[in-house]
Amino acid sequence: MTTLIASEFHKIVTTRLWLWLMLAAMSITALYASLNIGFADNTVTYPLSTQQGQQTLIGVAAGAAKPLAAVFGAVGITTEFRHRTATPTFLATPHRGRVVAAKLITYAVAGIGLGMASTVVVVAIAVPWLSARGIDLALTANDLPGTMAGGIVSVAIYAMIGVGLGALLRDQVATVVGLLIYLYVVETVVTQIPALGDWTVYLPGPAGSSLTGLALITREFLPAWQGGLALAGYALAFALAGTFLAVRRDIS
Repeated sequence: MTTLIASEFHKIVTTRLWLWLMLAAMSITALYASLNIGFADNTVTYPLSTQQGQQTLIGVAAGAAKPLAAVFGAVGITTEFRHRTATPTFLATPHRGRVVAAKLITYAVAGIGLGMASTVVVVAIAVPWLSARGIDLALTANDLPGTMAGGIVSVAIYAMIGVGLGALLRDQVATVVGLLIYLYVVETVVTQIPALGDWTVYLPGPAGSSLTGLALITREFLPAWQGGLALAGYALAFALAGTFLAVRRDIS
């Protein structure tokens, strides 16, 4: 398994996709953080002087990185099928389940890196900007360590969801486009419908947001532990389904 994981990391660093996705995540994080601070006086988020407001601000790092982590994981496995490298990969390692497991671990670690980079960006922007406004952003208080850790974990889980979904669908375009449409369009629309609020909190996006302690005046979220379990459940379901089909289906 160690050799498989090392091989997967080698595949990642031999392309520039990881770099472009990291730069994209950091750029989007910077934009989200700037908008959050610049338009803090609104009726949606809590004031930045409060714990809820600061947790929401720090949580934008995960909000920016999660979709990109899912795409990264999906591309990581669907590329094997798109470029016909799945056959030699699975021939070299006949236990196909181990190959998928190695990808899940590898991209989870990559997701951690993506989440950490985005967190550094939002902290670098928020600390001096809020200080200039006379607001103290104590990174060791107000449950902010938990917010940062929860955000990083949620990004890692999203990467695993991408791998599982990619193993399930195998088609790279369909997987990536489907992920982006769902995360940026479908889920965004559905979660804005108040009548559906009792069950939309369990969707991947809101579940991941609850891990960061996100708090909005207009919406409710699950407790962090419940959101974490729900999000992990999605990752486990896609991982098991993708692994099962990778083992059963013809790879040619």
